[in-house]
Amino acid sequence: MTVEIRDPRFGTVAGEDIACEQVATGFLFTEGPLWHPQGWLLFSDMPGDHLRKWSAAGGMSTFRKPCNQSNGLAWDPNGRLLACEHASSALTRTEPDGRITVLASRYQGKELNSPNDVVVRSDGTIYFTDPSYGRAEYYGRPRACELDFRGVYSVRPDGTGLRLLADDFGQPNGLTFSADEHVLFVNDTERQHIRRFELRADGTLAGGAEWARTVGEGEGGPDGMKLDVESNLYCCGPGGIHVFAPDATCLGVVRTPEYVANFAWGDADYRSLYITASSSLYRVRTRIAGRPQWR
Repeated sequence: MTVEIRDPRFGTVAGEDIACEQVATGFLFTEGPLWHPQGWLLFSDMPGDHLRKWSAAGGMSTFRKPCNQSNGLAWDPNGRLLACEHASSALTRTEPDGRITVLASRYQGKELNSPNDVVVRSDGTIYFTDPSYGRAEYYGRPRACELDFRGVYSVRPDGTGLRLLADDFGQPNGLTFSADEHVLFVNDTERQHIRRFELRADGTLAGGAEWARTVGEGEGGPDGMKLDVESNLYCCGPGGIHVFAPDATCLGVVRTPEYVANFAWGDADYRSLYITASSSLYRVRTRIAGRPQWR
């Protein structure tokens, strides 16, 4: 593991010398990591249609197979699992008894493209992106899109009130809230940039100007994206994970051994980044803790 330092602040945020541990390997394409405060991690192997669970104590096990080629995952305020499913074009919730509830699958009578990543506001409102990647060979189930755009949506916790918030993306992908939830960052893999939206009181979006670009050598583009507790923004990009200060300056890149798609902070102190990178799951330690996804 190497780092590319672009600003001196990188050392105090991520670290000047980052070691990489390969936790597990042998997968087809990993995505959607999500940490549980009880000490375990979920992540998907999309082509393998396999949602796995890993912990240091228990090792690797199957959480769900098949899993409709799930991608982005999140916890709702009640600790229920939300999943973006490529094969079904649906956003689902897993109930305490294991039943699966579909929260969103159609917009104005047409199938969603393939929900990709999901975040939950403190009031329970769910925001998700809907690119077309899950309709491609290998990463999903090949089929034609019914919608002629790729959007960002919100839906109420009970699955009602699906609302299109933005439809001017190439391929919307990762998204994350600011600490005060007044801003929603959404990246566009096709256009290689991150956009900044103001969240209105009614939950709709305003603005959407480009906030930063992921620029550098290596494979990859904007994908998984999250904040640490000091509002530094981490985003997948060329060569690894790009780290941006709150003022949008790119501080540097945590360079990964394989093409990286997503990551999640975990362990008791939330200073471990669990990275889903192609065939493997990696772990690195950062200087500043990540913002927990569990509310």
